[in-house]
Amino acid sequence: MADCSIRLAEPGEYPAVGELTLEAYAADGFDAPEADYATVLLDAADRAREAELYVAVDADGTLLGTATYCPPGSSYAEIAGPGEADFRMLGVTPAARGRGIGEALVRHALRRAGEQGLDALVLSSAEYMHAAHRLYDRIGFSHVPERDWRPIPSVLLHVYRAEPASVR
Repeated sequence: MADCSIRLAEPGEYPAVGELTLEAYAADGFDAPEADYATVLLDAADRAREAELYVAVDADGTLLGTATYCPPGSSYAEIAGPGEADFRMLGVTPAARGRGIGEALVRHALRRAGEQGLDALVLSSAEYMHAAHRLYDRIGFSHVPERDWRPIPSVLLHVYRAEPASVR
């Protein structure tokens, strides 16, 4: 498992968390087909108000990654149905990739869903994010193709779902 700790982001970190998120998406090929989404990625303060904004940090406090956990009722939940939480905007700095940071953040979100007594955690992932898809498969998520969707015509998002109790 990753050599990091996961905690809620602190207000002073919000600008850096937003930049980290955008940098991670850019490293994965996100080219801002819609400028509004880049603005959303940068606005970590709003995510912290409307959802649970987590960061992975190393021993000296360096930000390594981030993710947004959207419990039921969060305005950031996009695809969650009854009994589900949504997980969004997973990002790991390019320099920290390959260390298990993304997996640690996903597992943390699954634990949060379990703590809240929810049936499942769901997430959307762009069709070109093959490394993320392998991670989700390895952990125990299942692709739910009937729930795939397009936020804009040029972007296809795959939906993945996992039950907290069934995770490997």
